[in-house]
Formats: sequence, C-alpha cells, structure tokens
Amino acid sequence: MHWMKAFAAALALAASAPLAAAQDFPPPAKILFASETAPSAGPPQSFGFYTKGCIAGAEALPIDGPNWQAMRLSRNRRFGHPDTIALIERLASDAAQYDGWPGLLVGDISQPRGGPMLSGHASHQVGLDADIWLNPMPDRRLSLREREDISAESVLKNDGTLFVDPEKFTPAHARLIMRAASYPEVQRIFVHPGIKKAICDGWTGDRSNLAKVRPYYGHHYHFHIRLFCRDGSPECKAQNAVDMKDDGCGDHLDWWLSDEPWAPAEPAPPAKKPEQPAPKPTRPAYTILSDLPAACAGVLEAPAPSPLPAAALTPNIPLPPLAPWPEIGPVPQPRPAG
Repeated sequence: MHWMKAFAAALALAASAPLAAAQDFPPPAKILFASETAPSAGPPQSFGFYTKGCIAGAEALPIDGPNWQAMRLSRNRRFGHPDTIALIERLASDAAQYDGWPGLLVGDISQPRGGPMLSGHASHQVGLDADIWLNPMPDRRLSLREREDISAESVLKNDGTLFVDPEKFTPAHARLIMRAASYPEVQRIFVHPGIKKAICDGWTGDRSNLAKVRPYYGHHYHFHIRLFCRDGSPECKAQNAVDMKDDGCGDHLDWWLSDEPWAPAEPAPPAKKPEQPAPKPTRPAYTILSDLPAACAGVLEAPAPSPLPAAALTPNIPLPPLAPWPEIGPVPQPRPAG
C-alpha cells in the first residue's frame, strides 16, 4: 500500500476505533475499500448504486496517455469499469482532434474495488463516475509531485456571483463538455449552474444532448461524467432517467440561479432533554460493509489479478523537501536543590 494511503487509512481507523470498539461495531466500509490497492480479478461488474456499491474487475487508467494525464495519484482512484476508461481515452482523443482541447487532466474515477472513500465523494463507488478538471492539460508531462500539488482552477468570476468568467470559461470548455455529453453511454454530466447557464446561452451547435448537462453544487473546478449501468452488471442500480425533451435551460436552471438553493438551512429547534437516557445505538452512524450490496463482501475477498497489469501499479510519489529543523537553543540545566 502506498504510504500516504496507508497513513490516511490508519488515521481514519484510529478515529473510528473508539466508537466501534465500545459498541462492538464492525469497521467503516470506507476503511475496508480504501485499504485495497488492486482490483479484483474477473470480469467487470458494478454492484449497487453510484453512491452505495462497489465494482469487481475494474481497470486502471494509465497515468499518462497521448492526450491525458491522471492527477492526485496518491489517492489511487484511477480505476473504473473498462467502458469508463475507454470513454475517458476516447474523449481525450476526440477533444484534442476536433475541439481544440489539448488534453485532459483526469481526477477521481473510483478506488480499485470501488466502494465508499475516505474523503471527497459520496458517489464514484461503482466505477461509472469520472471527474475531468477544467484546466487544459499543459504541453509537458507533469511530475508525480506536481500532480499532487497543482490545484484545479475555478472558472467562476471572483465577485461572489454564480456566473462564469469568460476569460476562464471559453468556447473550448463548452465544446469539451458537450463532446462528453454526446456519447450514448453517458447518462449525465454534472456542472456548476453557472457553467450550465453559459452553455445554454452560448451553444450554437447540436443541442439534443444539452439535457444531460445537469447543474449541481460545486463542479466549477471540474465536471463529472456519469455512465449508464453497463451490460453484464445486472445488479447495478440505475439512476432516474433524464428528460431528454427538456434541455434544462428554463425553470430548472432558473431555480439553481436563484437564492433558494444557496440559502443556509434553518437551525433545528433545540432538542428537549430526554426524560430517560437514550438507548444505546444498535448500529453505527457510519456505513458498514453489510449496508452495501451483498456481493461487495465477495469483491473485497477476491484475489487480485496475477500478474497485476502495469497500469494498475501505484507509483511512489516523491515527498516534498522537509523544512530544516530549527537550531536547538540553550539546554535548560537542572534547578539546584534548595
């Protein structure tokens, strides 16, 4: 296991251990899945829903391709259904050839066996989600260290509004997103409402797939591709279909651009003091393995492919240079006995 991932998993396990031990609860599922560094052997199959599932037989996106570079390699989230990996590679090639986009910086896909993550996502659990940064790929190969340190860049204005900065969100960005939406295996593209507004107002090409571009919170540093459940995954749970007759540029988008979605939640009324002590919880507040589809236990137990494909190996990320230790000052002497 890569040391950074092992350290993060250890910290999370330590944080959850007191409650789990006190109540004799099983460990969080996110610890189990984050600890797996290789996919399971066998044919690809997604189990469960995008936010509650796992994947068997996942494939790794190579860290470098002709028109892509994978980012945040220490997270080990480059794995997905083979159809997801093929789509990313196709989008990278098509966007470079037809849309003036130099290449993709690819963020999180899924963990080697999917499942809940230690941080960052509720979805991305079944190998059918992928984040694509809105930064164009630079004209050089980034070092492994740079892929940890460089940040995705927001395309919004810096004035606190919900709208894009036209200097940051260009027609090439719109072409890239609409290219991704055009693929039949793509069910949804999540973007910030300001990005949806910019495409609604400025897109002059084929609008038949604009309905797939869905406004949602965040997603102004990257956009999120979601595929339909794939053939050969009968236990994959589909999401509600998008209404393709409505391009989403009307009332739905107006709501996202209003104050209502962004208003702070009303504080809950103060809880009344219980007359009797609350009963001990019978289950933990976190997700455990038995909350996921039953097949996910077998996914965790399955062996890894042998030999492991080269693309699935986690590279060793060089550490940043350590700050020098301060000089040690005068050492206190024992106080004389009085």
